[in-house]
Amino acid sequence: MARKYIDCRAIPSDTKCTVTISADTEQELMDVAVQHAVKTHGHQDTPEFRSQLKQAIQEGSPPA
Repeated sequence: MARKYIDCRAIPSDTKCTVTISADTEQELMDVAVQHAVKTHGHQDTPEFRSQLKQAIQEGSPPA
């Protein structure tokens, strides 16, 4: 099973966040990514937002 990741650099933001979050499962990745987005970026945890995050999920290892 390939790891999955979300790279904040790929998501437009005023904060220019450089955090990358990775996990073995999509559910674990989503849980942590939503927590980060809510706390750090002020997003609301909604089904629509989770759908947007899901589209940002990549497989493999994040680029250096």
